[in-house]
Amino acid sequence: MSEQLTLTIDGEQVQVDAGTTGLQHYADQKDVVVMHVDGVLRDLSRALEAGTTVTRVTINDPEGLEVLRHSTAHVMAQAVQQLRPDAKLGIGPYITDGFYFDFDVAEPFTPEDLKQLEKMMLKIVNQNQLFGRREVTPDEAKAEMANEPYKLELLAKADSADTSGEGVTVEVAAGETTIYDNVDRKSGDIVWKDLCRGPHLPNTKLIKNAFALTRSAAAYWLGSEKNKQLQRIYGTAWPTKEDLKAYQERLAEAERRDHRKLGAELDLFSFPDELGSGLPVFHPKGGIIKREMEDYVRDRHVEEGFQYVGTPHISKDGLFHTSGHLPYYADTMFPALHIDEERDEDGNITKQGQEYRLKAMNCPMHNLIFRGRGRSYRELPLRLFEFGHVYRYEKSGVVHGLTRVRGFAQDDSHSYVTKEQAPAEVEHLLNFMLSLLKDFGMDDFYLELSTRDPESDKFIGTDEQWAEATEVLERVATESGVELVADPGGAAFYGPKISVQAKDAIGRTWQMGTVQYDFNQPARFGLEYQAADGSRQEPVMIHAAKFGSIERFLGVLTEHYAGAFPAWLSPVQVRAIPVAEAFNDYLAEVVAKLKAQGVRVELDDSSDRFPKKIRNASKDKIPFVLIAGGEDADANAVSFRFRDGSQDNQVPVDEAVERIVTAIKNRDNNN
Repeated sequence: MSEQLTLTIDGEQVQVDAGTTGLQHYADQKDVVVMHVDGVLRDLSRALEAGTTVTRVTINDPEGLEVLRHSTAHVMAQAVQQLRPDAKLGIGPYITDGFYFDFDVAEPFTPEDLKQLEKMMLKIVNQNQLFGRREVTPDEAKAEMANEPYKLELLAKADSADTSGEGVTVEVAAGETTIYDNVDRKSGDIVWKDLCRGPHLPNTKLIKNAFALTRSAAAYWLGSEKNKQLQRIYGTAWPTKEDLKAYQERLAEAERRDHRKLGAELDLFSFPDELGSGLPVFHPKGGIIKREMEDYVRDRHVEEGFQYVGTPHISKDGLFHTSGHLPYYADTMFPALHIDEERDEDGNITKQGQEYRLKAMNCPMHNLIFRGRGRSYRELPLRLFEFGHVYRYEKSGVVHGLTRVRGFAQDDSHSYVTKEQAPAEVEHLLNFMLSLLKDFGMDDFYLELSTRDPESDKFIGTDEQWAEATEVLERVATESGVELVADPGGAAFYGPKISVQAKDAIGRTWQMGTVQYDFNQPARFGLEYQAADGSRQEPVMIHAAKFGSIERFLGVLTEHYAGAFPAWLSPVQVRAIPVAEAFNDYLAEVVAKLKAQGVRVELDDSSDRFPKKIRNASKDKIPFVLIAGGEDADANAVSFRFRDGSQDNQVPVDEAVERIVTAIKNRDNNN
C-alpha cells in the first residue's frame, strides 16, 4: 500500500499517494495548467509534498495566461531554430497580452518568415510535445548550452548573483538552474531545449491554434544600447481562437484610434523632425483643445484654493542637488549646459562657468517660492499651482506620440501642510483629480499605491517616515471607496504615491494623475512655518498632477473619443452646410447668432457639392452639422445632422442655438 500524504489542495485538506503529481491530481480539470505550492508557481509535473498548500491556476487566470504565453515563446524559438539553424537564443519572456523572443541571426526576419514560422509552430503544437523540467548543475547547463553564447552569459550572471538586464530573471536565478525540454511524446526524445526558470504548460497541445506572431523588430541584448543588437519577434497567445480574434479586433480598433494618426488627419498636432524626438507642436485646431483643457483646469484649481505661480524652464543644477533629484533622477534629465564661462584673449579662463539644467520637475522652484518669506500656520494649507513646462530625457525607443514626450506641460501643484492636515489634503487632491477625469468623460478607474522597495538603495528617508507617509495614502485611498491595487517598489525616491489608472472607451488602462507624499524636500530646503505656539515647524509637501501632463492627457482623450471630441472640446463645434448656394446667406445669419454666443462655428460656402460637404463634416468629426434648404428657410428652422448619421429636421433656429449652447455649457460628453 502506498504511503499517504496529507496536504491542503484548493482549500480542502486531502490525502494523496506519495509521488502523485499535480498533473495526476488535476487530470479531470483540463483548464488547470500550473499550480501554486505554498505561494510559489510550479509545473503540474512536480510531485505533491506533504504539509504544503496547493492552489490550482487555470489557463484563464492571469498567471495561467502568462505561462501559456511563455510556453508559446518556447515553441516559437523551436520553430525559429528549425527555420534558421544558425539562430542563437536570447531571452523569451511573457509580456502584457503576449510574448517575445530575441535571436541573433544573420538577416532580419521578414513578414514572410513570420507566416512560415506560424505554420511551423502549429505543427509543433499539434505534435503534442511535452514540456519537461530538469534541474541541472551550472556546469551541466554550461555544457548543454555550449553553442548558445547568450545563455552562457546568463549563466555567468547567475554565478555572480547579477540579475540586472531586461528579462534576466526569466532565465536564471541564484541557487537553482533548470532546463526545459520539448519532448516528443511518442519517442521520448528531446527535440529542443532552453535554459529557463519556468514554469510551463504540461504540453504544447494546450496552446491550440490560438496564437499569432505580430511583428519583428531590432532590440538590444538585455535592453542595453551598449550591447549587440538582436532581432526580436513579438507574438500573442490566448486560451481560445475566439479570445485571439477578440484581441485582434481590439488591436484593430486601437489602431483606428491611434492619436498620432488622428492628430494628422484632424490637423491637431505634429512631430517635426527638425525639432527632434518627443517634441510636439500644436496646430490651431489642437491648440483650441489644449486651451480649453488649460482654461478648465486653471479655473478648477482656483476654485479648489490654489494660487497660480510661474517658474523658469532652466536653473542652476545645484537646485536639483538640493532637492535630491541629482543624482537619483540624472538619467531622466537632459545633460547639463555649461555657461557663463569667460576667457581672455589667450584662452585662459578668467571666470568659471556654471552648470545649468532644463528643469524636469517644478517642485524645487515651488519650494523657493515657499521659502521666499516667513510663513505662518495660518497660511496652511498653502497650495501653489502652475502649468510648468518640463523636459525629460526619454530614450528614443520609449518616445511615443503625445503619451511619452520629452517636453511637456504639467498641471502641477504642491500643497504645504502640517502633518495633521496631510490626510485631509490628500483626500482633497484625490477627489479633485477624480472629479476632473469624470468631467472629461473618463469615469472608469482604479487607484494604485506605489510604495518603497526596502531592498533598494534608491529611496531616501527613514523607515518611520515611509511607514507614516504610506499609511496616510493607503488610508485615504481605501476610504475613497475606489478599487486600490498595490505597486510594491514603484514609489518615487522621496515618498510613496497614489496614481489614478483610468480605462478608456475600449478598456485600455492609462496612468493619469498622481498624488505624492514628500517628507524629504521640506527638510532639504529648510522649509518651515511658525506654529501656533511660536515654534518653528517643518511642513509636509504633497505633490499632485491632475492630468499628469497636458500632452499625455490630450493623447489619451484623442484615443478615448477616437477623435470625435465632445462639443465643448471640439475645435469646430458647428458646421453649417447649405443644401444649395441660394441658402448661404440664410445660414450665415444662423452662424452669426451662434458666434454671438461664443460658439466655434463655420459656414461651408465652398463650391463643393452638398454630398461632399456632408462627407467632409463627417471626416472632420464635427459634433453639430446644421443643414438648411428651402423648407427650413421657410420655417425659420435648421436641420441637425449628427455624427451617427441621424437627423432632427426643421428645428426652429432659436431652439437649435439654445440646444447647442446648452450642450457646450454643460460640458456634455455624450457623443
